[in-house]
Amino acid sequence: MLRDMALFVEVAKQKSFSKAAATLGMPISSLSRRISDFEQTVGLRLLDRTTRRLALTSYGEAYLAQASRLVDEAQQAFDNLVAEAKGPSGFLKIAAPPDFWVLHHLSRIVTEFSAQHEHIRVHVDLKPNTVDLVGDNYDLAVTIEEPRETSLIMRKVAEVGNGLFASPAYLRDHGCPRGPQDLRDHSAIAPTQGAGATWLLSRDDEIVPVLVNGPLSCNSPSLARKFALAGRGIFSTHRLSVERDVVNGRLEQVLPEWDLPPTPVYIVTTSRLLPAKARSFIDFAMKRLPGMLPAIAANGAI
Repeated sequence: MLRDMALFVEVAKQKSFSKAAATLGMPISSLSRRISDFEQTVGLRLLDRTTRRLALTSYGEAYLAQASRLVDEAQQAFDNLVAEAKGPSGFLKIAAPPDFWVLHHLSRIVTEFSAQHEHIRVHVDLKPNTVDLVGDNYDLAVTIEEPRETSLIMRKVAEVGNGLFASPAYLRDHGCPRGPQDLRDHSAIAPTQGAGATWLLSRDDEIVPVLVNGPLSCNSPSLARKFALAGRGIFSTHRLSVERDVVNGRLEQVLPEWDLPPTPVYIVTTSRLLPAKARSFIDFAMKRLPGMLPAIAANGAI
């Protein structure tokens, strides 16, 4: 019964027999027959099937909430037993944004973790857009954006320091701001369309909000960096993302003694009941990432 319950949960989460069958590694016909037999056993229709869609009935919705918890607890108990015998094992699928700091620092985390956990195979997907943890079968996601789904579980693991940057050519042509209010007279590369942005700068106990504007805006940090490299204005970004540009002289930090609010880094999962492989990685990352991504001191050093 627990096995059939797990099959139902997978189909319900995927909302597709074909996707669930691929995940479970079994024929679609076998999966469909098992679900039908399970419905006959309980005497209720849990899924409405048509040629175009699959949906939960009201009974299916109610049962899914209970069944998901039981299946998660059973899986965790099994993983704990296996982990006691030979350590965490299995296939760990991680989603992360394709940012420079992720490529540089998360790669170190995964490399060190993999070296210490020989029975866990790790796959990392770089996803520029919102991740569907359930539909794409991810165990966890590393993100700097709070997920819209309130059912997801967030764990804050670190913070990334932010600053203002511009090209030497732009600062040579337009002058270098001496204080936050000078930013009003400069071109800012804003992240929102058709409107300015408010940069909240802080130094010690002093906090100064500054409304800035400019002829260019975009929602892509990578594109904003290219605009800045071309001398089109000042932009805000993670200090780690432009570390190489600063070292090579392509960008300069503007008002380095002032900080912008740091960006939190989260690890997101679909449940608090996690298999040993995921728990091991989260514990490892929570110990290692804060040291790799320290909050930048007030002197603005990178």
